[in-house]
Amino acid sequence: MTTIKVLGTGCPSCKATAALIEDVARAKGLDVAVEKVEDMQAIVGYGVMRTPAVVIADEVVHAGGIPTRAAVEGWMIA
Repeated sequence: MTTIKVLGTGCPSCKATAALIEDVARAKGLDVAVEKVEDMQAIVGYGVMRTPAVVIADEVVHAGGIPTRAAVEGWMIA
């Protein structure tokens, strides 16, 4: 199982990002756990200044705004 972290304070964009990731994973039949990180110290610890941000394998792959569906699909290529 792959864990994908969505960093953000729980704003509508953060929730939409998490939902988009879950939707793409479901559509592709992938076993993905989406972890929501709302603690500001943890978020800043990733060097993120704009949210929502997405972290996969401890690497920030996106920051600021809702990612496109195509971008999310690209992250989930096995």
